[in-house]
Amino acid sequence: MSDQILGLHHITAIADNAQRNLDFYTKVLGQRLVKKTVNFDDPGTYHFYFGNEEGTPGTILTFFPWEGIGQGRSGVGMATEIAYAVPAGSLGYWRDRLQAFKVPVGENSTRFSENYLPFADPDGLKLVFIEPEDPDTRNPWATSDVPAEVAARGFHSTTLTLRDINATAKILTDIFGYRLLAQEGNRYRFVTDAIATANVIDLLEAPDASPGRGAAGTNHHIAFRVADDKVQMNFRERIEAAGLQITPKIDRDYFFSLYFREPGGVLFEIATDNPGFTVDEPLAELGSGLKLPKQYEPARDKIEKVLPTLH
Repeated sequence: MSDQILGLHHITAIADNAQRNLDFYTKVLGQRLVKKTVNFDDPGTYHFYFGNEEGTPGTILTFFPWEGIGQGRSGVGMATEIAYAVPAGSLGYWRDRLQAFKVPVGENSTRFSENYLPFADPDGLKLVFIEPEDPDTRNPWATSDVPAEVAARGFHSTTLTLRDINATAKILTDIFGYRLLAQEGNRYRFVTDAIATANVIDLLEAPDASPGRGAAGTNHHIAFRVADDKVQMNFRERIEAAGLQITPKIDRDYFFSLYFREPGGVLFEIATDNPGFTVDEPLAELGSGLKLPKQYEPARDKIEKVLPTLH
């Protein structure tokens, strides 16, 4: 199992306002702020990581909250929906809670025999709570407002919207080890058996849809999980052999990363489990301090003055 793609590692999206983003994911959805750092390429912008207690791969939604970036548009060539797994019978709780916070909520529906509730975050990012057929046994981050019996367990899946799914599907099946599970209309569900959770990718074929525009309310990239950087580099060779351009290994402090754009236009990352989020602060204190990449530590005072104040 360890030499395979182990489902999703994290998903990274864009927000317009750091405080609003922080409040929604911690106070409304009840996620833990696992890490507060900055964008490696733009240290005047935060990089938030939200997840379960440990920041386990497969639970981590991260954000670049670029202040005032404006509204983006989801479309072809993007991940266009993020789905969280929640316990059976909890959708009623979540509808009531989201509506109490005036969150836009859609109609309950069923997809591949699983009940789901669609909604959107303050930037319009499309989110879904799904009650999976097979109960998700991961330990959630629980709060006084969002107890464990209803709390989100982590990712269930993500949806990629594409003009033609074939080339992307080939990456998933021939390189990443996924298989086609089922089809409903123009939605194709792929799963990996290497892990039991965060192991679903839906491809939505939309030949006439408009391309997306990356800004607030859109997904920047999706990251697939591997056990370590040895496995990661084996996948790098396979991706290069398929004729795709891929970056060298990049140290992101909490994991190592490779990036490539799959044929449908979605930015893919392959990220490692090691070394994890406790490398620079203990488990009990995750997310409590501003952690800077090593190269930016000498400029801490300047960076802290530029970053928005959080309450």
